[in-house]
Amino acid sequence: MAATLALAWGAATHAQSAPAPDTKTVIKEDAKTVGHAVAHSARTVGHEAADKTRKARDTIRADSKKAGHAVAHSAKTVGRTVKDSAEQVKTTVTRKSDEPQPKN
Repeated sequence: MAATLALAWGAATHAQSAPAPDTKTVIKEDAKTVGHAVAHSARTVGHEAADKTRKARDTIRADSKKAGHAVAHSAKTVGRTVKDSAEQVKTTVTRKSDEPQPKN
């Protein structure tokens, strides 16, 4: 970032000290140069940040995946337990007894 600012300052100083036939063109070219330098610096910083956070992102992704699988497994287990319990209740409630039906 400091290099970008130095380049911008140097370009601005250069534009002021050198008598140019077309000041507008010089300023435009200097602004373009500074813009490219800023864009390059920003891209470099962005790539460095991405590289430094890659390990953390991968760890978070893996942990999230494990947690998701654990939740899915627990949900299936609970679902099976509820289903089995419901079937037992149904069987118990609808079971015909061995005793003959009372006659009224």
